[in-house]
Order: sequence, then structure tokens, then C-alpha cells
Amino acid sequence: MIAQGTAIGLIPARGGSKSIPLKNLVPLAGQPLISYVISAGQAATSLASVICSTDDERIADVCRRAGVEVLNRPAALAQDDSSVADVLRDVLESIGDRHGEMPEMVALLQPTSPLMLAEHIDNCVQALRNRPDADSAQTIVPVSHNSHAYNQRIVEDGAVRFRFVEERRAAYNKQRKPSHYLFGNVVVSRSASLLAGKDCFGDVSVPVEIPRAYALDVDTIDDVAYAEFLLRTKGLT
Repeated sequence: MIAQGTAIGLIPARGGSKSIPLKNLVPLAGQPLISYVISAGQAATSLASVICSTDDERIADVCRRAGVEVLNRPAALAQDDSSVADVLRDVLESIGDRHGEMPEMVALLQPTSPLMLAEHIDNCVQALRNRPDADSAQTIVPVSHNSHAYNQRIVEDGAVRFRFVEERRAAYNKQRKPSHYLFGNVVVSRSASLLAGKDCFGDVSVPVEIPRAYALDVDTIDDVAYAEFLLRTKGLT
């Protein structure tokens, strides 16, 4: 049974990061990286609760001390190639088994998105509520001109060429290129869509545009340094 109109936040935080060991707890401006999405999720008025799915007791301890409910993630869902949609389904089914009902929506709060704001989450939840036909709502950011698909190159037989030759010929400057976007920092999915086997975005996803800087995803030590720079000097909190 689905409780209509309700939403929760889910932080998927496994302990086996390869790029930075135990990345979700790496110090960032004096706090564990995961603390930032915990704060955003708890400040979001649209979420009834925030839950962390993890296989690591150190991560679990940080979450519990911050008032976040922790669900133990099965080992089969804590692999490098595990699908986050499968993790969401596991959490929803666990909630359904315990309470007899599950939330209508679940917000995916990636612990590597320290610049996420509560308003990003709330705006996505509201956007999904406004579109009954949609499977999800997601934040997006504009692609910079230099990174636009029509400017991308490939290397073949030792030579560089544009990947989309004809498209670039027709849209050779910034003004002529169509707007392209990258994923921002949060996606809110309908439980029914996930349980039907779709991924987090589903077939129809509502866009919520945010400024590019907020979409930073921490994957390397350089990303940690840049995130700290933004937090300390740009006030992106």
C-alpha cells in the first residue's frame, strides 16, 4: 500500500569506495562528507524522514548520531556495479514490510553531493506532485559551451575529429547550439515507478534547473578541495 502525497529521503552510502577509501566520511570543511546531505534532507520540509542504506558500521554510526534511521544494505546490493534503483526498491520493500505502507515518493540524496540544498529537494518533490503523469523530477544544470556535445571530439586512426560533424556545422557558435543539460544533484522518484522495474528517472522526468556550481559531485581528492573552496569562499550553503 502506498501512502499518497508522502515522501522520504534515501541516502545510499556504501563503504567500498575505490576512488577515495571510505569516501562518504572524508573530511570536508571539518565535517564528514555525508553530513551535508543529511543536513539538506533533514531541512527539507517535504520529507517525512531521512534514511541511510549502508553496509558500513562507521557510516551507520555517523548517521545514527545525526538522527538518521539506518537500514543494513545486503551485500549483494553493495557491489561496485550495484544498481541504485535496486537499493531504492530494497528500502521501499523493507518499509512496506514493517509499516504496511510505503511513501509515494523517494528522494535520492547522494552523499557525494555536498552542495545540495533543502530547496532543491523540496522543489523536486513539488514538481513531481504537480505532474501526476511523471515518474520522477530531477535537478539539472546547463552544459557549458566548451563541453557541449557538438564540441566534443573523438580520436580515430590517430586523428581527432568532431563527434557530431553535421550538427556542429549547422550550430557552429554558442547562439546556434540547442540547450543541453547535465544531472544536477537530486532525483525524486515515484515508488510505483520503481516497483514497476523502472530506473530512478523512469520514462517521464520533470526538470528543475539549478545553478551549475551546486551540482558538484565529489569523486576525487581534487573534488574535495574544490568543494571546500566553494563552501568557504562562495557561501554555497
